[in-house]
Amino acid sequence: MQLRNLTMALGALGLVTTPVLAQAAVSPAARAGAPVESAEQIGGSGVLVAILALAAIAGGILIAVEDSDEPTSP
Repeated sequence: MQLRNLTMALGALGLVTTPVLAQAAVSPAARAGAPVESAEQIGGSGVLVAILALAAIAGGILIAVEDSDEPTSP
């Protein structure tokens, strides 16, 4: 019974300490970003994404309200 309790305690200790040790191992230099040279050209695709999203919503609404005369059950 004592060996089982010791095993469970060691397992719990490992689960608690692993994220703490992994967080301490990350170096601050690994998160440095690269400089952006032409940031003003990045925003152009937002309009295209908005148009595609509106088209998808409109298509979903049309499919949902489509009236068919055929029964769904035989």
